[in-house]
Amino acid sequence: MRVNRILLSVALVVVALVIQVSVLARLHLPGAVPDLLLLTVLGLALVYGHVGGALVGFGAGLLADLAPPADHAAGRYALVLCVIGYLAGLAKPDNGRLRSATGPMVVVAAAAVGTTLLYAGVGALVGDTAARHVGLPSLLFTAALYDLLLAPFVVPGIMALARRAEHDPLADTNSAAQSPDISSGWLSSGTGLRIGRQRNALRVKTARARVARAGRIKGVKRL
Repeated sequence: MRVNRILLSVALVVVALVIQVSVLARLHLPGAVPDLLLLTVLGLALVYGHVGGALVGFGAGLLADLAPPADHAAGRYALVLCVIGYLAGLAKPDNGRLRSATGPMVVVAAAAVGTTLLYAGVGALVGDTAARHVGLPSLLFTAALYDLLLAPFVVPGIMALARRAEHDPLADTNSAAQSPDISSGWLSSGTGLRIGRQRNALRVKTARARVARAGRIKGVKRL
């Protein structure tokens, strides 16, 4: 991942996690809790693709596993968000821009349901049966509902920030240094154009001098 991508992803994930733990987790809503961290991963995955989405999802999930008041095994949510980020990245549009909000909303709903199911499934493998006592159907419904209500206010902004961070000066410098055609870099920077203009001016002056000399010689011969 590029430097700008890493810095932006870390900043957004940390902010989302802080809001998730300090605000959303204390609302005491019925059923599930609005998952701002999941929406952040989805927004970045829809811009960065499946590989970037998997990396961001793993890092975000690992921070959520280690942040208090987490009471589950470390790595559990990291695995879930890694899979969800990878799958969401597969829905990235080819041109990087979405034509309608239908696609992202479908991705959010599927991710909310998939995250709850994967989290409950991994919990069942490690002996955590908390989802059975709460009621899995109510968790699925409320998780999808809360995330869909919160998504229009989060996902578009995350995607806009991710697109702006796509311009990485360090990456551009490295790619320009590795490029075999050095003249294209000069031309794009404007230096080559100036040199070309100076050469053209010298050629015009030389041609004019030759014409003047030819005229002088002809005048001498006529005399």
